[in-house]
Amino acid sequence: QVQLVESGGGWVQPGGSLRLSCAAADNIFRQYIMEWHRQAPGKQREVVASMSPTGSETYGDSVKGRFTISRDNIRNTVSLQMNSLNPDDTAVYFCHAKLPMWASGYWGQGTQVTVST
Repeated sequence: QVQLVESGGGWVQPGGSLRLSCAAADNIFRQYIMEWHRQAPGKQREVVASMSPTGSETYGDSVKGRFTISRDNIRNTVSLQMNSLNPDDTAVYFCHAKLPMWASGYWGQGTQVTVST
C-alpha cells in the first residue's frame, strides 16, 4: 500500500491560481505513473493530468494550457500548478499513483478546490 497525501487545495477567485502537491511514501515512486484526477458534484471522476516515469505529460482537454503537472523523484512528490481557474474547475482533486501495467493504483484522500467570486 502506498500512502498519498495531497495538500494545497482551497478557495480562489476566477482567474486565480493554486498549486496542489502530493507526497508519496514509497521508495519506488519513480516507477509510478502519477496522475491528478478530479470529481465535481454529480459528475464522474476525470483525469486532469498525467506524468509517466520518464516525464511525458498528458492533459485533459479542459485544462490544456492552464494546468502543469510536475514531479520530483528525489522528494517523491507530484505537483499540479493550476492557472486561470474558473468555476468549472471546482472539484475534489485526487492524486493517483499506478505502475504502468496496472489499470488502477493508489489514491490520495482528495483535496477540495473551489473557484468562485
